[in-house]
Amino acid sequence: MTKIAVIYHSGYGHTAEQAKAVLRGAQSAADTTATLIAVNAEGKIADADWQTLNDADGIIFGAPTYMGSASAQFKMFMDASSKLWFSQEWKDKIAAGFTNSASQSGDKLSTLTQLAIFAAQHSMIWVGTGLMPGNNNSKGSVDDLNRLGSFLGAMAQSNADQGPEAGPIASDLKTAEHLGRRVAETAARFQRGK
Repeated sequence: MTKIAVIYHSGYGHTAEQAKAVLRGAQSAADTTATLIAVNAEGKIADADWQTLNDADGIIFGAPTYMGSASAQFKMFMDASSKLWFSQEWKDKIAAGFTNSASQSGDKLSTLTQLAIFAAQHSMIWVGTGLMPGNNNSKGSVDDLNRLGSFLGAMAQSNADQGPEAGPIASDLKTAEHLGRRVAETAARFQRGK
């Protein structure tokens, strides 16, 4: 059984919707259990959540992009992982990331890069979307998977003046599901190879 943990922070609920989509994707992979962990408003998670992360074969990190980087709350979680970094507890686990912002760009790539570096510091193995960019030619549309054209992780966009019931849009959520499934399947392949 492959174990996937999806850990995220969401300030306004939009990134939580994206996290749920990542979870659905991971759960759709054969012989996989997936757990959703929310970083709270103080940047903390429960002790049991730390154990879930330690037991996972793959961890998918998610945070909204605020001012060109992950939210302060998610950064607090990242900093709190330093004891695990010192012991390399997450070494060789599969990792991936996702982010959401109000703008089409919103400097989301900066957040995904931050998450990938974080995973690399933990000696994890990063998995990208595995998707070609969507919505990048005259036949494309906002309904395409990977409509925002990210290779490093799943990106989503949600309008600043609307709640999570209106965004991210369906194609962004389907892209997030794709990433969750891809991570679960990759983790299963690595687990079989042990």
